This record gives sequence, C-alpha cells and structure tokens, in this order.
Amino acid sequence: MPVDYLDTKQLEAFVAVISIGSMTGAAKALGKSQPVITRLIQDLEQELGFPILHRNGPRIGPTEQGVAFFAQAELFLSGLRTISERARAIEATRVTSVEVASIPALAASIVPLALKELPADQFPEHIHLQSTSAENVVQAVVARTADVGIASLPLDNPGVDVHWVGEVPCVAVVAASDPLAGLELLRAEDLKGRRLIASANPYRLRMRIDKALAEHSVEIGGLIDSNATYVSLALARSGLGVGIVESVTLTGLPLKDIAILPLAFHIPFYWGVITATGVPLPITVERLISLIEQKATDLPQFRKHDRIPHL
Repeated sequence: MPVDYLDTKQLEAFVAVISIGSMTGAAKALGKSQPVITRLIQDLEQELGFPILHRNGPRIGPTEQGVAFFAQAELFLSGLRTISERARAIEATRVTSVEVASIPALAASIVPLALKELPADQFPEHIHLQSTSAENVVQAVVARTADVGIASLPLDNPGVDVHWVGEVPCVAVVAASDPLAGLELLRAEDLKGRRLIASANPYRLRMRIDKALAEHSVEIGGLIDSNATYVSLALARSGLGVGIVESVTLTGLPLKDIAILPLAFHIPFYWGVITATGVPLPITVERLISLIEQKATDLPQFRKHDRIPHL
C-alpha cells in the first residue's frame, strides 16, 4: 500500500503560525492569504487526527500535542532546507553550507570561537548553528540534517561516532550581593536550606548534581530549574538562589553583578563531539571539529577524553 506523507506546505504553515504567533503574520511571511493558511492548518489537523492549535478569537497558541508536533515539524523542515543546500553544493562540486547542532552551552561559547578560526578558503557560504537540546542534537546527526553535533553526556546511540569528549567542572553562581559571594570555595554544606538553581533534565547534568548533594546529605530549601545555563545565570543574578552550572557558558557571556564560586566538591560536566556513523566528512567539517577541540583546551580545568567516561 502507498505510504501517506504529510504535505510540506501544511507543515510550513503550522511552523510559521507558531513561530510568528498569528495567522496574519504567518500569511505575510509565506506570501499567502490568511484563508489559505487557515485551510492548510485545518487540513493538517484532519490528517493528524488531533488539534494542534487553541483558537480563542484572535489569540492562537499550540495545544500540548501541537507543542510536541512542532519540534518534529521544525526538525523536518530544517532537514529539507539542508537537503536543498546540499543538492546545490553537489552541483557546484563544493561544500557551500555546514549545519552544526549544539547544546546552548557550546553554541554560545566555543563554537563561535572555532568558526572564527576557519580559513577564508574553507569558510562556507552558509552556516546554520542550531542551539537545541542534547536529544535533538543526536536526532539531527542521526537523521543527517546536521554535519556535526555537540551534545552533553550520556551519549549512547549506534548511529553516531563520538570523536572526543570534553570535561569541565561545574561552578556555583550567586548575585554579587549574596552573603556567599565572598567565599573562595563553596562547600556542599553552604547549600543547606538555600534555594537551588539547576538544570532541568534529570538524566544529564542534573543527575550528577543530585548525586553530589545526596552524597553530602544536603537538603536544599527549594528549587528552580531551567533548560539553559544563561537562564540559570539570570535567575542567580536576580538573587533567587544559588546556581550550580557548567562553566563553559561563562566563557561566552558578559558577566555582571554575579559572583562565580569554585566548588569544594566535584561535579563534572561532559559533552561529546559527534557525527553520523559511516558518513565521510568534508574537509571543512574535519577542520571545524579540530578547531572546536583547540578552543576547548583554553577552558579552565578542561580535560579531554578519547572515550566516553564511566558516569
């Protein structure tokens, strides 16, 4: 039996509506009329069998199912754009675009420094740097919509090759006015009764933070979690608690009114540089992977692992 495929025009309309926030804005962005966009969304919902938008007069927002579907639709359309660019590159017999998928910590720090060092004759006409979750990084590399990915550990997918793993220690961050700001080292007991600001994902860095606190019998006085270090920094700067964050992001952001405290106990942050298994790498991608490693070695207390360490 023939396989049913979703219409890419419907997906484009949906992604545009969610990204822009209105049918009218999406219609202008796509060069279509508002009734056409409305019809495309309705047809997509009929194909899917579930609603993807809440409609309350002029206000539009995604349903819970729509939020989940948006991530997949966006990834698919990104892949189509990459395929189109690759086709043009093959025709021109040279690489004109490079797709990098990275967790925010590296996307905002090491990757820009590495890109800056690419030789002019190897610099692509188009670089797409996608800052996303580790799970989406791996998915993009496996789907070959990303040439190179940088994801936090754990990494255990047969579809990717791990070139190397980097490690840096976590640090504590507090507002400059916080009583802890004057400490040279933050001990585990200093966190007792304090509100903690930490990573939300329970299976990555947060798992090691929770383990360290449990080993030191620390009971915190509340929790704020977020999905990005720069958000945790903003929360700490506002005096909302003590942040335990990876130290990579700190190298790429201007820091003001915040104190950075080394930890007296060790919480490692690991990330790996990955590509799709069995895929030949263009010279530009190989060079970029090498430059990412070079820039990572400048990080304080950086350690390189050629294999995934036991977590």
